[in-house]
Amino acid sequence: MDDISSKSMAHAISFIVFSFLFIPASTLVESNQEGFISAVISNKGLDFAKNLLIEKAVSSMIPLQLSDIEKSMKIPVIGKVHLGLSNIIIYSVDVASSSVETGDSGIVLVASGATANLSMDWRYSYKTWLVPIAISDKGSATVQVQGMLVGLNVAIINQEGTLKLLLLDCGCDVKDISIKVDGGASWLYQGIIDAFQGKIVSAVEDAIIKKITEGIIKLDSLLQSLPKQMQVNDFVALNVTFVDDPVLSNSSVELEANGLFTGADGIAVSNYYHKESQSFLSSKDSLKMVEISLHENVFESAASVYFDANYMHWTVDKIPDQSLMNTAGWRYIIPQLYEQYPDDDMNLRIAVTSPPIIRISDHDIDTTIYADLIIEVLNSGEVVPVACISLVIRASCSAEIYRNNLTGSIRLVNFTASLKWSNIGNLHMHLIQAAMSTILKTFFMPYLNLHLRKGFPLPLPKGFLLQNAEIIWLDSRVTVQSDLSFTDRYDLNLLPIYW
Repeated sequence: MDDISSKSMAHAISFIVFSFLFIPASTLVESNQEGFISAVISNKGLDFAKNLLIEKAVSSMIPLQLSDIEKSMKIPVIGKVHLGLSNIIIYSVDVASSSVETGDSGIVLVASGATANLSMDWRYSYKTWLVPIAISDKGSATVQVQGMLVGLNVAIINQEGTLKLLLLDCGCDVKDISIKVDGGASWLYQGIIDAFQGKIVSAVEDAIIKKITEGIIKLDSLLQSLPKQMQVNDFVALNVTFVDDPVLSNSSVELEANGLFTGADGIAVSNYYHKESQSFLSSKDSLKMVEISLHENVFESAASVYFDANYMHWTVDKIPDQSLMNTAGWRYIIPQLYEQYPDDDMNLRIAVTSPPIIRISDHDIDTTIYADLIIEVLNSGEVVPVACISLVIRASCSAEIYRNNLTGSIRLVNFTASLKWSNIGNLHMHLIQAAMSTILKTFFMPYLNLHLRKGFPLPLPKGFLLQNAEIIWLDSRVTVQSDLSFTDRYDLNLLPIYW
């Protein structure tokens, strides 16, 4: 198959693996890790995956060339005839129905009522005692395969956080074939049927089994090469190591990944994250194909990585109310500031003092941010810190889906301000409160929203797009319920996604 078809097939099958090739087997590696990102694929999602797999499998295998077939046989009156078939090519396959079932031994995928069409060239030669010279002829023929049944039984095991695919069984059974010979003597049709019907059936069955086996081997190699972390940017990565045993039910498949953000060096920001045991599926009657849930610890780990990387401090010298960037604007708020530094320009240095606390409740994401705001005066070319105000900021976040990214926005709910230290005497905090509110609303929140709207990619196979996604908040989790579409044409710059 060509390279494009091979990649499309690999991506399609990758989603099949992601969605339903997980079995509760004794060979699964037990994990001491907890999973904070869970995925649930509903019956609708499994059906979508199964249909896509069959479509890509057929398109990647066609055209499929079979080995040449030779045979000698005796024809009444004529005698011994040497027959040969060459250029035997399966050029189309149509699957009438298919099904997928889960069981203790793995996943059974069955395509039934399939038909296939073949083209081939035929030739024969023979000699008789009446005509001592060789008599030969050649032509073409078409074959229709009917009632073909193809099945495979596969399993996948968790091997130290990565996936290993195992082909447990694979079979192909052809019920009947019909052959149409173009040209040749009248006896040739029956001769080809008698000589080659069984061989053609065996060749078709063997070729399809071989192709499936080759595909499973390639897919297993692909799965083994999947990274255990997804790079978000130069200094943040998402740990996507598979943990625990997947859970199978009659209506869904559930699996977990570690899901915590780490620094670029792969070192987790902490090892104290824990969650309560719970069922992943927020709605057993979900009408969407896939459900991806992110525990609040995922967001807290991201905040911790940014905090540890010193990305949570800013120096502000321009805000919409620029009067607050000169001591004159503070004349009536902090009179002594203006008296000591009249008409001097100012900086406001904001530093988050600990990783933000994120709690997900029903219908809302609550965030608490502890920060220091240091007032600096630019006096005679020197930066002079004059006071530090401690802030406890309480904000509310919302989540949205943009393409395959989980994005969001934040709004200020309330805050408290207290004086931490001052080089200019006591400050009247009730007067400063209004200025702090302006700074938070006009600079701090817009700045956070600028970055939150970029979001981060959800772990999906390449080529898959979320469609009609919905977001719910429940049990300390943000859950995305969505249908999926698949495209072979995708821009990696627009889809910064896993796999």
